[in-house]
Amino acid sequence: MRRIDVIGIGFGIFVAGGLAYLFFQSVGLDSISAGIWAQTLLVGGLLGWLLTYAFRAVTQTMTYNQQIKDYQQAVLQKRLEELSPEELERLQAEVEQEKEKEGKCSSGN
Repeated sequence: MRRIDVIGIGFGIFVAGGLAYLFFQSVGLDSISAGIWAQTLLVGGLLGWLLTYAFRAVTQTMTYNQQIKDYQQAVLQKRLEELSPEELERLQAEVEQEKEKEGKCSSGN
């Protein structure tokens, strides 16, 4: 996110708080109550965003993590495409041997 985006979002939240304050005053609340309710709304929104952020961080579904996974997939795909048919066949045989070893180990327990 660019610095100007952060400034824009901050300014937008500031304006939203002012509009919420004016709305609550227009509905008939006094200035203190309108301020309290406007702050409650903003804090509630902030806590909601924070919870979604924490959830995405814990489940690793953030943009950065997804970009790394996509990059790793692309690198592996490129390496597979560059293998000769003989190398690919040898690699597949190794994978099959590993699967058989894992199958024997887990069934032996």
